[in-house]
Amino acid sequence: MKLASAKAVITGGASGLGFATAQRVIDAGGQVVLLDINDDQGASGAAKLGARASFVNTDVSNEASVKEAVRQANETMGGITLAVNCAGIATAGRTLGRDGPWPSELFNKVIQVNLVGSYNVTKEAAAFMQHNEPTPDGERGVIISTASIAAFEGQIGQAAYSASKGGIVGMMLPLAREFAQFGIRVNTIAPGVFLTPMVAGMPEEVQESLGKQVPFPPRLGRPEEYADAVEFIYQTAMVNGETIRVDGAIRMQPK
Repeated sequence: MKLASAKAVITGGASGLGFATAQRVIDAGGQVVLLDINDDQGASGAAKLGARASFVNTDVSNEASVKEAVRQANETMGGITLAVNCAGIATAGRTLGRDGPWPSELFNKVIQVNLVGSYNVTKEAAAFMQHNEPTPDGERGVIISTASIAAFEGQIGQAAYSASKGGIVGMMLPLAREFAQFGIRVNTIAPGVFLTPMVAGMPEEVQESLGKQVPFPPRLGRPEEYADAVEFIYQTAMVNGETIRVDGAIRMQPK
């Protein structure tokens, strides 16, 4: 499958990793629908991408919102061949903090957005993909979710975030095995420390310090490098049921 003919839905598509991926698809000649909760960024992002891009306000943690957004995307593009889950939150806190145990409400919200949100988009996109005309290899679609190296080396205060990202890694193989009958591949990318909007808001010295912790290259990852991984996965049929770390060989310390 080639990005030139991709029909992609990308959550968190208005900024960061999602927008870089959308730009890659558009540059290759494909179509994109950005799914994001931020109306202003979503509309401006779609406008920047041009006529083959559009935006639908979507709360990935809400099943009905996702169902309607994916339906609209399928109608707009005349199908869906690629779904990329980039929407997520990184709310953190020590389980036993100064003010007592961390509220389960906050833990649940991280799980609902990051893990359940990815599942919501995955199942709704796959429901349309299964009806696509197969390629000569029998492929009908590709689903890529965003985990994190925190799925494997979560730091102190990241219990919720690590659990959500570990869940994304854990559900990937069962989904890949189930969707194999439809010719739909399911993979996961686990980024390291990337220059996302959240990191960009940190002081420059903090960004430099984070970058220097990466063995090589000793810098923050660029969103375009995440898009490189998406393109590789989409165009390589044998990559299925796999988690690819894109992290410069960093292994996070406890704090």
